Amino acid sequence: MDEIAPEQARSALEAADRARRQVADEVGLPRGYWWAMAAGWLVFGVVGRQAPVWLAVVVTVAFGAGHAVLASRLLDGRRRTGRLQVSTAVAGRRTPAVVVGMLVALVGATVAAALLLDADGAGHPGLWATGLAAAVIGFGGPEILRVLRRWARA
Repeated sequence: MDEIAPEQARSALEAADRARRQVADEVGLPRGYWWAMAAGWLVFGVVGRQAPVWLAVVVTVAFGAGHAVLASRLLDGRRRTGRLQVSTAVAGRRTPAVVVGMLVALVGATVAAALLLDADGAGHPGLWATGLAAAVIGFGGPEILRVLRRWARA
């Protein structure tokens, strides 16, 4: 094998690192995950408003169990599509913590929005707040996760 000049080796290593960062930037959760989460958010709003407390508890437990099963497969962020599966070293070990933190923040934002709407005298403030959160999750979930992963260096 011919000798490789230091400039060529450096260029090859930089190209490999750039390709790794591009793949890492694509790591995330499938769009369907975010729309399912948004639908669940809406169901919580309707159930919380219309159903008895016991049903709200059952729906919450069922959604939590379903999400746990789905999240155990997807939450590591390594399987955004069926064609791409990267190692944990590339995906980052903090992705699950970032997703959970994002969802906790969205719960807090939903509660705050409901309280503000209620204080303003809006009818059905819980439904409006969950609808707003569902729209943010469904339309912006992947982009929000991408930004949060970058901030957390996940």
